[in-house]
Order: sequence, then structure tokens, then C-alpha cells
Amino acid sequence: MTQAPASACAPDLAPDSYVLLGLATCYWRQEGETVAVAVVEPVPSAYLETLLQGISTAYRQIWGTTLAQALALDPALVEASEMPSPAQRCADFEERVFAAARTYQNRPATAQLVPVGTVRTDLNYSTEKPRILNPKNKVSRSENVKQHKYTHEML
Repeated sequence: MTQAPASACAPDLAPDSYVLLGLATCYWRQEGETVAVAVVEPVPSAYLETLLQGISTAYRQIWGTTLAQALALDPALVEASEMPSPAQRCADFEERVFAAARTYQNRPATAQLVPVGTVRTDLNYSTEKPRILNPKNKVSRSENVKQHKYTHEML
């Protein structure tokens, strides 16, 4: 299956549209253990502003690029120091890149915070609150809410 060109998927975006990418440390649960994974994902404009204000984040670095470069990116070539395996793309990468690029179209001044070709590593990087990629929610009986016995009956 061949991938459609970016212009076909997002006719409102030009190949040189700005988008910000980030390298995040996430975790994958398998057989009771947690494994660190480097993930490349697009960063929307609203989150960029909070990153630069010093909020704690799982991003090791962020960089400004174009839509065409982001879609052609080989994540294995991204520098993922201190990670046991090469970086990988996030889930739904293409769709999220298009969505993030649109946020910078709506707020072009934000794109000047990290211009194309610029890499920023001066973020408040922390894994104190780990981002789990495959969480499993287990609901126990004690979490069930007791209902009145007439709740589902016509009175």
C-alpha cells in the first residue's frame, strides 16, 4: 500500500508548513515490567508555550521542522541518548503531524519560539510521572457504585 502525498491528505497545508517534533521518554508495560521507549511525536502550539514556561515534561528535546521533513523523518536516526533502543514514531504519527501543523498555522507567532532547524534541550525533563503507552485499567468490585433498586424500572 503506497502512502498518499501530504497535499492529498491535508490540502490546507503546504509542505513547508511549520511543525514542532519532540523526543519523549515513554514506557511500555510487558509481563509486569516497565520498559523505557524513546518516542518521536508532534507537539501542538499550546503545549509548546507551557513547555517553555518550565512545566515538567517527558520530552528530552524538541525541534522545529517542516511538514515535509517531519513526514519523511526516520525516527531511528534521531539521537536518543541513554535509551536502550532507537526512537520510534508515536501512534497515528501522520495524523498528529497534520493536526499539530494546523495549530501553528492558527498561531504563527508560536513557531518563532523554536524556528525551523533549531533544537532545544533546555526543558524541565522528568520521568517522575511516567507516560505509559499501553495502560490497563482494572476496575474492582469496590469501585462499583450502588444504585437504588428502582433506578432501571418504570414507576
